[in-house]
Amino acid sequence: MSADPVPATDDRPHDDEIVRMREVSVRRGGNRLVTGIDWTVELDERWVVIGPNGAGKTTLLRLAAAELHPTSGLVDLLGERMGRVNVFELRERIGLASAALGTRVPGDELVLDVVRSAGYGVLGTWRETYDAVDDGRAEAMLEVLGALPLAGRAFGTLSSGERQRTLLARALMTDPELLLLDEPASGLDLGGREDLVAGLTALAADPDGPTMVMVTHHVEEIPPGFTHGMLLREGGIVAQGLLDDVMTSENLSAAFGQPLELLSRRGRFTAYRR
Repeated sequence: MSADPVPATDDRPHDDEIVRMREVSVRRGGNRLVTGIDWTVELDERWVVIGPNGAGKTTLLRLAAAELHPTSGLVDLLGERMGRVNVFELRERIGLASAALGTRVPGDELVLDVVRSAGYGVLGTWRETYDAVDDGRAEAMLEVLGALPLAGRAFGTLSSGERQRTLLARALMTDPELLLLDEPASGLDLGGREDLVAGLTALAADPDGPTMVMVTHHVEEIPPGFTHGMLLREGGIVAQGLLDDVMTSENLSAAFGQPLELLSRRGRFTAYRR
């Protein structure tokens, strides 16, 4: 199947544009997963992408992770045009944390090894050689997330929350320019979710932290300090922009197709059906 023609404009992104999509669509098996996406993520922004199942959130994240090419449109990541760059080199500059990744980690792998092996892009240590710099970096990332005491534990013995913090530390190991979080609180209990939100809040406040994009179903999982938001429905954008402008009862109701009331208190959101 041939790809649709790209837009006539071929202008390059600005230096501070980390993700830039223009008229992007992805089609698989006759179905359009996302359609007509125009989206720009700039340096030091923290984005949350929200929508129901099937809205196109995972597709959007895979485009931003250089794991998927658009059927039509233009995608620029970290100043590089998709289709004209070695995606393997590009992915080294992008950190990705997801619950799905955790299912591929050997249960007997030590937490420290899970984190430091990110430098080699592998899951499960084999013949890699690590030095004191690798160890120090891995331990520092675990400490940032309050997970340093887990360093000597086997991954298979961790709780869901501990696993998520370990995978987030792994995503940070290579000092990525762009950090992508695919439903990081999936499967966590209330305590685990709040620990994770606290860690992401601290990371969002770090002036040296990476640009971040988080995908979630739940407004309660949005960490304070996130700056921008996008609401998706059926592969299209309902609203995007500054978080406080986007996160309204009207926009959320339009995204989820039912009357919802959105409340905000102390930088946290909650929603319920009217």
